[in-house]
Amino acid sequence: MSRRRCCGLIDDTIVCQTFIPQGQSRWPEVLILLEELEAIRLKDKVGLDQVECAASMGVSRATFQRILGAARSKIATALIEGRPIIIRGGNYVIKNRVFQCVDCGQVWEAEPCTAGGKHGYEITCPKCGNLKKMKLDNGTKHTCNGGHRREQGHGGCCGGNS
Repeated sequence: MSRRRCCGLIDDTIVCQTFIPQGQSRWPEVLILLEELEAIRLKDKVGLDQVECAASMGVSRATFQRILGAARSKIATALIEGRPIIIRGGNYVIKNRVFQCVDCGQVWEAEPCTAGGKHGYEITCPKCGNLKKMKLDNGTKHTCNGGHRREQGHGGCCGGNS
């Protein structure tokens, strides 16, 4: 009996969870797990190497390679056979967001808004109470510019890099 794999860390959930080919699809849908999509994002979109991807997800290189291989195989099947793709579920934990205050330089973590935390624009610095902050993402700073645009989903200071 194989042991249960540990949870993969993901940056954020996604806005669009269903992709359906134009016209009628006679095939059953392909289910892509959220940690599989995160593996695709890190490796193929962000361009990290396998060691960096595995570290970002908190899994071993071998586990990352299995997750990535499964995701690529499922996506290839869906594209070639014209099958709908559904993205949901899996064995994952959403990462906390990390902020730095523009005024006092304080760095702190906040739980994702999807886990009951506040939206990025609502979060104040725990040291000085200022709302001006930068979101830190693997050493890169992203400006938190207020407004939460629902039509774009959760992004910016809420988690994703939109």
